[in-house]
Amino acid sequence: MVTFKDIKNSNEVNSYIKQADATLEVLGFTEHSFVHANKCAATAGKLLEDLGYGQNDIELAKIAAYMHDIGNVINRQDHAQSGAVMAFRILEKMGMKPEDIAAIITAIGNHDENTAFPVNAIAAAVILADKTDVRRSRVRCQSTINFDIHDRVNYAVEKNEVKLNIEEKTFTAYFSIDTEISSVMDYFEIFLDRMLLCRKAADFFGLKFKLNMNGSDLL
Repeated sequence: MVTFKDIKNSNEVNSYIKQADATLEVLGFTEHSFVHANKCAATAGKLLEDLGYGQNDIELAKIAAYMHDIGNVINRQDHAQSGAVMAFRILEKMGMKPEDIAAIITAIGNHDENTAFPVNAIAAAVILADKTDVRRSRVRCQSTINFDIHDRVNYAVEKNEVKLNIEEKTFTAYFSIDTEISSVMDYFEIFLDRMLLCRKAADFFGLKFKLNMNGSDLL
């Protein structure tokens, strides 16, 4: 059985993640390296665990979340699809069962908001983990926040956490934003599509997606 630990310890996988992030840095994108990969894996895995999914599904979600951005090593354009193909080759070579590979590559191929849809539990968990990872530490250079809206919005986020409420059937993203750096409107200007995708992903689990900024519910 191929485990999340095996993937984290894979020199091949980690080499692709490292080079993909280096490529995105040159292109001016926010951090997509091991901090993002590990944070997404932890969030996706915990979500499925808290929802009562089995250990195998939890492992698959963590693997998919950790590997979801490796396609950027080829090109930012269509990186979800290229990443899914790369993951297929890597996981098949490692001896993973076809049904488990299928779940993972489906999730990776359906995580980018331009083409994404929560087609299975693994995909839905990866979407929610990926799209709610908005934080100051993802900004590489503070000097860019004056002219780059993506960096400005990420840099404005001083605190970020997600919470699942089983009783109320909600999945809430809580953000504390410095509005002197970025307005709430700036956030919605660039992240509305991502939040709508999170709503679809939460719907997959029978949950309502909520967005709370500075103590106020906005979604």
